Amino acid sequence: MSKILIIGNILKDTYLRLDEHREKFEEDADDIKWLNWGFDDSSHEFFRRTSLLSGAVVTLEVLEKFGIDAQIHREPQSEEDPEDPTKAVNYRYILCAGDQISYLAPSRKNPTKFTAMEIDDDYEWVFVDRSAIISRELVANLLHILEKQSQLKLAFYTPKRVNKYVELLLEKANLIFTDHPFEHTNIKAEVYELSETGIKIGDKSVKFRKLKKTALFTHLTTYSIIAATILGSKIKNKSKEDQLLMAKMNIENTKLDQSLPVEELEELAGEEKDSQVNLRQMAKQLVSNGKGILAADESGGSIHKKFESMNIPDDFEHRRDYRNLFFTTEGLEKYVNGVILFDETARQLSDDGRDFATYLTSKGIIPGIKVDKGLANMPGSTEKYTLGLTGLDERLEEYYDMGLRFAKWRAAFEITENTPTKNTITKNAEILADYALKCQEARIVPIVEPEVVFDGNFSIESCANTTGTILKELFDTLKQKGVDLPATILKVNMVIAGKQYEAMSTPKEVAEWTSKTLRRYVPEELAGVVFLSGGQTPEQATENLQEITNLGPYPWPVTFSYARALQGPALEAWKGDNENYPEAKQAFLERLKANAAALKKSA
Repeated sequence: MSKILIIGNILKDTYLRLDEHREKFEEDADDIKWLNWGFDDSSHEFFRRTSLLSGAVVTLEVLEKFGIDAQIHREPQSEEDPEDPTKAVNYRYILCAGDQISYLAPSRKNPTKFTAMEIDDDYEWVFVDRSAIISRELVANLLHILEKQSQLKLAFYTPKRVNKYVELLLEKANLIFTDHPFEHTNIKAEVYELSETGIKIGDKSVKFRKLKKTALFTHLTTYSIIAATILGSKIKNKSKEDQLLMAKMNIENTKLDQSLPVEELEELAGEEKDSQVNLRQMAKQLVSNGKGILAADESGGSIHKKFESMNIPDDFEHRRDYRNLFFTTEGLEKYVNGVILFDETARQLSDDGRDFATYLTSKGIIPGIKVDKGLANMPGSTEKYTLGLTGLDERLEEYYDMGLRFAKWRAAFEITENTPTKNTITKNAEILADYALKCQEARIVPIVEPEVVFDGNFSIESCANTTGTILKELFDTLKQKGVDLPATILKVNMVIAGKQYEAMSTPKEVAEWTSKTLRRYVPEELAGVVFLSGGQTPEQATENLQEITNLGPYPWPVTFSYARALQGPALEAWKGDNENYPEAKQAFLERLKANAAALKKSA
């Protein structure tokens, strides 16, 4: 059994719940609420409060649940009771009112003492906990032991301020934990970067689901649980992936002074890993077998314009009949792997009384959902960003229960002399990444759609430069936020000159510029790339797709996700009259066959 010596301080956190005393809050001139209520640490009997010994004690508790023999190094505090841990305790008060949490900490903290010049030979690790106040004396004594007892390994939680003494420990460490920017070079140790949102080591990372702000956690408690879980799982010879997952599960599920036992952590981590594998398989399935994705997710405004142009009543029944036309086309499953629905459509019923999601699933087609809420102007600009993050977690949970397994989110960029600006590109990339992460947390595959709008006056070179800039920013942001790219699909415009440009791009030009741009900016680990038609004619979209296919193979599957380029001819044949269903379905089927054929290289 591994044996660990923990060097750190014991803190007593006292949580003061102020919700019951809101009538005593006062607002100042800046509308900030204050509790104007003087007190000292002996007058809190009237508060409902929770106390916890944290710091090194949290680390000890986690490691013991891994079945590890861990002990906190304690310097003798008094002749009467040399082992009493409360004799050198720092007290902190955490004031809680709703989601607001404030800390009252002592200005003078007890220094961490470590005067031992040797420890038992059966110790395998020394862990300097986050609670430790590191002094020159502590470093000198610890370095002496590490030199003298070569079997010892050092796990070290770096303090915020790194002086020359701390640098000496960093050089000796086998394992380093940090929750602030770590820029030290020539460090041989494995460095785990911790934050309130996730953990990262090298190119591996996990993101936490939104942690509820409660009075039960402080920064010290949270980070101590994470670090101790990683150390414990490492000693148990878990892979880095499992270390991160077990730490994630512990911090998302633990309760005050009660971290999870290792058996439960292993089970939860296994379920999380299975969920990730399932997402990757689902993403792969959506872009496989030479099939595309039907985009039947036009918003209310978009479908209104379509119907108005053909004098079709824009009401619930006609919208249902229009969707039903496509979903009930015989052989649809031969050409598409998935269908993107609009919220209203996902709640409508097919002719046999089943909702459309259930109906499509019965045909072997994966149902998905458009989850963005449309576009809004950037402040002081005509450029757009996409709405819909508010309440998205709850909507995704509902959509999953409805049987929807992937989602789509569109960001739109217009090319002019001055746009898109860096600010707009960055904001939309951040939003797309936040959306994608929320989807994966909800076990839903995200399709990210940064569209350079076709309707403009710009050259194909300009489109290539803009598309590349957007894609670079997007994938940098997706990686930074911990989005799992093998479980993510890119829906993107073809690289093409604008509709108002003096010369129309030929299919070969579109293919060459699109292929070059995507190969340069799209990571190989991505699940797949699907093209939007973006206002091209049905024939144009198919011809361009064929030429792009001819320049393959690509590092990722390439296919189509068209709306108008598949539906346009059918809409013209239908005219809002279900008597025209046979002709409309035939027109739709012809476009499906043409685009499926375009996914195969031409002779």
